[in-house]
Amino acid sequence: MRKLVFGLLASLAIAAPAAAAQKVLTVSTWGGPNHGINTIVWPTWKKWIEEATDNRVTLEVVHDMGPPAAQMDLVVDGVADVTWYFHGYAPGRFEATKLPEFPTFVDYSAEAASVAYWRTHKKYLEKVGEHRGVEVIALGVHGPGQIFARTKITSLADLKGKRIRVGGGVMSEITNKLGVVGVPISPTSVYEAGSEGVIDGAMLTLEGLRSFRVAEVMPTTLTLPGGFYRASFSIMMNPDTWASLPARDREAIESVSGEKLARLFGYMMDVADQRGIEFAKEQGNTFVEISAKEQEQLKELLKDLPETWIEQVSHRFPDAREALAYYRAELAEAAKLPPIAPEAIEVRP
Repeated sequence: MRKLVFGLLASLAIAAPAAAAQKVLTVSTWGGPNHGINTIVWPTWKKWIEEATDNRVTLEVVHDMGPPAAQMDLVVDGVADVTWYFHGYAPGRFEATKLPEFPTFVDYSAEAASVAYWRTHKKYLEKVGEHRGVEVIALGVHGPGQIFARTKITSLADLKGKRIRVGGGVMSEITNKLGVVGVPISPTSVYEAGSEGVIDGAMLTLEGLRSFRVAEVMPTTLTLPGGFYRASFSIMMNPDTWASLPARDREAIESVSGEKLARLFGYMMDVADQRGIEFAKEQGNTFVEISAKEQEQLKELLKDLPETWIEQVSHRFPDAREALAYYRAELAEAAKLPPIAPEAIEVRP
């Protein structure tokens, strides 16, 4: 019996260092606590990583390490290991990433868009090198960006001269063409800016109605099929952190990242959009789709955006036109994917 006890103690002593050696990746997140990135993406990815690495690697999600625009710097500087980043915060550097942002006037899911975007990244965008200094783990596209307003609006004409929040990227170009005053602020500041009258409205995703409490200060939503714009994001890791992981753990993490994580990001955005709509309706908010006539006028107004983008990036991205066509073809293919199995998702309240 004594030998058995000593044997067990010896086994525990050997096992303890292994448990203590678990690699913890610090994730910086800037969405509010109830944002889908925090309630769906991070907990699910954490679960996937732990399962794929036999618990050798896990995540620790930390809130408020820095404002949204500073997230990439946090990862580059090694303050955080992982974060999610909106490419519009770095205009001039991230230009090829505008590829999935243009309005299509056709409804499609963020899940399909994110899958198509990742595939396009691997085939075309990766070699452009805009993500130098970080390791790209996944890419994502949010749902249809619509326009929210503090006062009643029923048409595009009602927006003339209004101060509308923009975040960068294609949405800034669209607001210029619409004749509104673009005010560049982060989504986390929209509630305060709206409640204080600093802005008259915001161009933002439907999930922002709930995630950023926009529905409480902007009771009218002007909608366009497919959205006025989409926005592109990356989930990125510090390259030194990535390189420090054993090869088997990098391979394991890759198996649950890339397209799989991109798809999860898009799925989250679709779910969050629906929650945002439901929340807004509970507040008594109004949703107004612009008329068919105005949709045609908008198509004419915005038709040159993709061509202008192709010309602007051609010096460093000569395959831009081909890549855009590829993305749109993959968008149709990704829409045929079967739904994500609910049991694969780890959802927090």
